[in-house]
Amino acid sequence: MKTLLQRFWEDKTGATAVEYGLIVAVLSLTIVGGVGKAADAITWLFSDNSSRLVNAFAR
Repeated sequence: MKTLLQRFWEDKTGATAVEYGLIVAVLSLTIVGGVGKAADAITWLFSDNSSRLVNAFAR
């Protein structure tokens, strides 16, 4: 039993796949959060009627 646990502890196969999976998950969450914040910022930018940007596109 001890040798089985020792072999399991020293086995590194599959670790890279897990690491890449974690990296993809974190990047996905970051991208989704960033897109949501950017959409909110753009909505706020165009919602103000006295904004210079709105006035520039209205002409």
